Amino acid sequence: MARQARKIASWGRNVRVKIPITNTHRESGLSLCAQLTGEGIPLNVTALFTLEQVRAVIDAVRGGAPTYVSVFAGRIADTRVDPVPLMAEAVCRLAEAPNTELIWASPRELLNIFEADAIGCHVITVTNDILKKLDLVGKDLNNYSLETVEMFYSDGRAAGFVL
Repeated sequence: MARQARKIASWGRNVRVKIPITNTHRESGLSLCAQLTGEGIPLNVTALFTLEQVRAVIDAVRGGAPTYVSVFAGRIADTRVDPVPLMAEAVCRLAEAPNTELIWASPRELLNIFEADAIGCHVITVTNDILKKLDLVGKDLNNYSLETVEMFYSDGRAAGFVL
């Protein structure tokens, strides 16, 4: 990974090399992160799910090259754990290392954009499907209800159902 990271970093000044918190053999990526960021290679440390991992990354990269700390908040939520408290605490912890910024990764719904903003998260990765929903912000819920019922009706008609 070190060799690949150095090659990828040479592609441009705005490149952040993505390094997973662990490899597929369950070996920590922290020493590699410390080494690379110490060499001045900007990183995106990815696939984090716990505050312990966030703390460990901060310790590994503090004072080095700019580093994104990518916590998969959406996947955390998929396990029925509210990611907001963890993400808020991560924002606080990252203040200890000015070279780091938090990414809210893997959002599942439009609300996540507003949650990330409310806690001061630096970056959120958002798919087009979620961005398309921005037009719904502030929509009248009574009209939205009617539009939903009309959609159900149209779907039934299109399916050819007759009762």
